[in-house]
Amino acid sequence: MSTAIEQLHERMAELSDLGHASQLLAWDQQTMMPRRGAPSRAESLATLERISHDMFTSAKTGRLIERAAAELDGVPADSDAACLIRVVRRRWEKARRVPGDLAAELARAASLAQESWVAARAASDFAAFRPYLEHNFELARRYVECFDSFDRAYDVLLDDFDPGTHTAEVGALFDELKRELIPVIATLSEHADRVDSSKLHGRFAVGRQRRLALDVVEMMGFDRSGWRIDDAVHPFAAGFGAEDVRITTRWDPHYFPSGLFGAMHECGHGLYDAGIDPSLQRTPLAHAESLALHESQSRLWENMVGRGRPFCRVLAAKLPRRFGDAASGLDQDTLYRAFNRVEPSFIRTEADEATYGLHIVLRFELEQALVEGRVTVAELPGAWNQRFHEYLGLDVVDDADGVLQDVHWAGGLIGYFPTYALGNLIAGQLWERAHLDVPDLDAQISAGEFGVLREWLRENVHRHGAKFSSRDLLQRVVGRPIEVRPFTSYLKRKLGDVYRIAL
Repeated sequence: MSTAIEQLHERMAELSDLGHASQLLAWDQQTMMPRRGAPSRAESLATLERISHDMFTSAKTGRLIERAAAELDGVPADSDAACLIRVVRRRWEKARRVPGDLAAELARAASLAQESWVAARAASDFAAFRPYLEHNFELARRYVECFDSFDRAYDVLLDDFDPGTHTAEVGALFDELKRELIPVIATLSEHADRVDSSKLHGRFAVGRQRRLALDVVEMMGFDRSGWRIDDAVHPFAAGFGAEDVRITTRWDPHYFPSGLFGAMHECGHGLYDAGIDPSLQRTPLAHAESLALHESQSRLWENMVGRGRPFCRVLAAKLPRRFGDAASGLDQDTLYRAFNRVEPSFIRTEADEATYGLHIVLRFELEQALVEGRVTVAELPGAWNQRFHEYLGLDVVDDADGVLQDVHWAGGLIGYFPTYALGNLIAGQLWERAHLDVPDLDAQISAGEFGVLREWLRENVHRHGAKFSSRDLLQRVVGRPIEVRPFTSYLKRKLGDVYRIAL
């Protein structure tokens, strides 16, 4: 007879398979599904969510958890079995508070809102999207009402994306981040004429951009036998196990960094999914427990590698082959300085590293206000535009470049946004530690060798999957909790070099 731990594994494997089926339907919706398929796709996703939710939250799962825990008998707390039981119990205790009908409606509403958002963004028509967004936030508030042990309503939502993290903790980190970033941005604005990024703008055929992006992600670890790359309105990554990783990006024929850095960002996510230990597959441990950790990987590859001087040497050698005369003048130093020009802009995904954090703080604050009812969805564009002017000094005139630019609220991912800036902070800590452990890391990247960095990240972060929270994993790798200083110190060194001033 199989043990309770084995039976729990079997049940979690079936739930993992159902989860992958849902993910695959969602991936298809954003990449290949014809628009008229949206209503039936929403029902399919709702049905799968209801089946999965009912199966996971059942009394049988609860009994298996308790029986499996009784079998541990001194097994180390960081063992696969102990971590599996801990993670499953935490998720089960939270999920069983949520009615199955609400879980299904959250999935259905997100799928329908996704399609509405695509059309609304293309037409810059917030009014058309508003009813869908109002429904999503109404559902988010109903979800929060399922719980009673929280300091702030937003804590419940944030916990879904970075377990154990609280709104007050994030707010304190973001206050410190703002204090560091705002003076740096002001100083660099006074010296804006020192850096020219005009050569990044031109005519870059999308087909040639695709080949360049594939060149780069294959250097990172993209494997055509187990990965694919597609187009999406908003770039994202999806993993259906370590051997089936999907990434997407979008292209601007007049600005090649958009597609390239989008691909590098999503490949960073993909490397996390592909690097999880095979023994954890088809269990809840085969996905990151913390989206802040996941975003640390995408932000590290996109910015610390992609916008770093060593990589610019590699890229400068590739551009003439891919773009011919359009790459004229894009040498290593020009690329490095242009990629790191600090200038407030409308689009979060293309923001420089210094102003990016302010984009996230804005969304973090607005999400709380929406969930707590201090701002209504009808008031959202005005609140967005006012705060955007306050933080970034720009006047938003087009909702497509303003409140409609991100897919997250359409997809029901309310509470996700803070993980991007938390990911930046974690990336700063990991980047600092990696350089201590691999002293010639920059030289290796400059030579086009990414394998040592990839394997360092796999060994220290990826292979563990969801075994550890962001707090616990950082303690294991760097010996400290999440901090602002490593990221801002790195940023000041880089931007001081770019602008040739002391920061």
